[in-house]
Amino acid sequence: MRTRRKPGPVWPGCGAGLVVLCLCVAPYGASAVVGETKTVYQRDAEFDVTYNDTVTSDIQTIYAFNHTVSRNKTEGVRVSVQSEQVDSPILFVVRQKQAVVSFQVPLVLRGLYQRKYSYTHVGRTLCQPPTRAASEIQFFFVDVSTLSSRGVNYQLRVSRVESFTLQTDTKFSFVATPSQPQYFKYAFPDGVDSVIVKVNSQMTFPCSVMSIQDILCPVYDLDNNVAFIGMYQTMTKTAAITVQRKDFPSNSFYVVIVVKTEDEACGGPLRFYPLRPDELIDAGNRSKTLDVVVSPAIKSEVYVMGMLFCLGIFLSFYIITFLVACVENKRMHKRRGGLLSTPAASPAETASLLGKGLTPGSPYEYGSIADNSSLLSSEPITDSVGSTDVNYGYMGREPFKRRSLTTLFHLAVRIERSLDSVGRCRQESLSSVEEDDYDILADIDSDKNIVRTKKFLCVSDLARKDKRVLNKKYQIYFWNIATIAVFYALPVIQLVITYQTVVNVTGNQDICYYNFLCAHPLGALSAFNNILSNLGYIMLGLLFLLIVLHRDIMHNRALLRHEVAALECGIPKHFGLFYAMGTALMMEGLLSACYHVCPNYTNFQFDTSFMYMIAGLCMLKLYQKRHPDINASAYTAYACLAAVIFFSVLGVVFGKGNMVFWIVFSVIHIIATLLLSTQLYYMGRWRLDSGILRRMLYVVYTDCIRQCSGPMYIDRMVLLVMGNIVNWSLAAYGLIERPNDFASYLLAIAICNLLLYFAFYIIMKLRSGERIHCLALVCILFTAVVWGFALFFFFQGLSTWQKTPAESREHNRDCILLSFFDDHDIWHFLSSIAMFGSFLVLLTLDDDLDAVQRDKIYVF
Repeated sequence: MRTRRKPGPVWPGCGAGLVVLCLCVAPYGASAVVGETKTVYQRDAEFDVTYNDTVTSDIQTIYAFNHTVSRNKTEGVRVSVQSEQVDSPILFVVRQKQAVVSFQVPLVLRGLYQRKYSYTHVGRTLCQPPTRAASEIQFFFVDVSTLSSRGVNYQLRVSRVESFTLQTDTKFSFVATPSQPQYFKYAFPDGVDSVIVKVNSQMTFPCSVMSIQDILCPVYDLDNNVAFIGMYQTMTKTAAITVQRKDFPSNSFYVVIVVKTEDEACGGPLRFYPLRPDELIDAGNRSKTLDVVVSPAIKSEVYVMGMLFCLGIFLSFYIITFLVACVENKRMHKRRGGLLSTPAASPAETASLLGKGLTPGSPYEYGSIADNSSLLSSEPITDSVGSTDVNYGYMGREPFKRRSLTTLFHLAVRIERSLDSVGRCRQESLSSVEEDDYDILADIDSDKNIVRTKKFLCVSDLARKDKRVLNKKYQIYFWNIATIAVFYALPVIQLVITYQTVVNVTGNQDICYYNFLCAHPLGALSAFNNILSNLGYIMLGLLFLLIVLHRDIMHNRALLRHEVAALECGIPKHFGLFYAMGTALMMEGLLSACYHVCPNYTNFQFDTSFMYMIAGLCMLKLYQKRHPDINASAYTAYACLAAVIFFSVLGVVFGKGNMVFWIVFSVIHIIATLLLSTQLYYMGRWRLDSGILRRMLYVVYTDCIRQCSGPMYIDRMVLLVMGNIVNWSLAAYGLIERPNDFASYLLAIAICNLLLYFAFYIIMKLRSGERIHCLALVCILFTAVVWGFALFFFFQGLSTWQKTPAESREHNRDCILLSFFDDHDIWHFLSSIAMFGSFLVLLTLDDDLDAVQRDKIYVF
């Protein structure tokens, strides 16, 4: 049919069957120049036929198609157009029953910096309008027009899409380009409430986008609008999105695949900047072959099994701890009952002995009586605070002497009588001592220099301050970290809730770096399994606090009974740092869970801040064991840890490839190492002032030039030399390699120093003739094995925020445990157990010294 007419509001020749056609064509006529004639061709067209035609500004062609639409069957229709490169593009408008799709050929897509890419081959898929009837014939029209005065040739082909509806667990392959996106429909089968859509490709580039959209027309399937609705991910080789039925009222959705015009979003190279902004750039061949498969996700029963498994693992530690405590308590009562039945002393002496806590069978009697029997017979027992009679060389402790129970009990009576007056004098003399008053006295300061500069030190030399004062000092560690935890956690929780809300509202799944192949959503949480696996840190941290509380209560009861072992023997018991360690472990679990709500490079410090705290507190606790009087205060320690976290944030934000930052950090690292080494070597008896260089030169002259003499404190020197070698090597590695993950690099420095100090402590403990009890040895071996497995799973690297989200998804893997937990979840399980075991090692490591007097316990 050919009509020649002038534009106007009245359209003659419109029949009843072409009302819709006339209404849609009217705008074209109305937009024409007044007085200009327009030729409109309408032709009936068929599927799978290629139409070669020409269009000008005076000629408009309308292709009319019809097809049968069934309510229970979905068929996709695809329009493919090819044209030559011209200045005035051809406009194609596809009018359907409830949708209009328009595009131009050549298709121009914009990239970064206003770059423009032209495509002469365009393909678009039409969505199927809904129908209430069982079967209905629907019409759609393709209008072709241009403003070019000369004829422009084009090719048009409309075809049906095979396999438009995806089948469950069936792989489908296809090809997409930036101008020829693809999308397919998936309907939830009965009994399936959640599915995971996986798209894979053997090609890294070009960069692509996978989008999940509701069944609405039109579908947003171009690079410049694919992010408007639904959920989407950029991808190189793989992408995966878990889709839940509750989010789609129609019980079906579209899987849209778009190839991007540029690769920068996926970490690809940045193309040249165009010299002329309006210049069209040839994008070249950007076709990509992809596979899509939709599989059912896990059911609710798997969620329940995962939660029960997680709870069961960590509740078993509570049960084991309770059983071990029962066995130890029963064994202690048996020993005590056996010794109470021996007639070793008069009733009055026995009553006095029981009142003082020196009960026969108590765990202190065996070692303390045997080790001190010769001491009682040769010299009186003196107060260790005022004693300056110390041994300047290593002496092996007297081996344990097997004596009869009666002899042991008589010796206990003698100890009780000798120490009764000493305990009273000690309490009276120290009742009003405060730490600040003690430190500012000139004679005491002089005494510090005398005591701490001896060649060989004993714990009694560095445990001279009042226990009550030190307890208050170390309790500040717990209260400070509790305060820090509250003020740190509240904004963190608020921020991650905001992150998750943004992800759910915008659908941009590039914000968070999940393992999308094993990310099980629950409610508003996108990866519930990564959050649940952090439960171990909280539960085991609480269990450790309960164990420390039990030990604290038992020790305080022993002090109230004036037990000699509690007053004069063993490593001084200060539990403030242990409380802080348990709290830090619980906070690590909470903050790690918050980080995994939406893991990315801006909030990675949430996951590592309390790791620095834990490493620092463990090193402080190791040092405090033999140096209770000179350990750092809570304020100093937390200030240093705050500086570490500050550098961690700076490194994450500015450290990537920034040579200036790495030079400054390496210099600060080396200077801090030297200052700390000096502090440890001289036991704090040095001053950083204007005369420090003069004193250093004097030491070098007297010890190295004037006479060649070795270091006075050999053991400390060995530790510090090794520590400086390790830290200087780490500083050199950072300066040369400049790793992108600065937070992990900083954590590696802390862990290396902790392991070095711990190994030194163990070696020196054995070298000094001390033993490691069975419980501590079991904890050491168990913890070492668990740490080994934990680090194996940690280095699997299922995602990394150091790269783009698309590159990070290349490392994603399927679940490996109960179809619910991935490798990183197992890292959470094992690392929480390993940290708990490490804390137990620190708690029980020196239990063998509980019956040894402090002037026989050496400092190293």
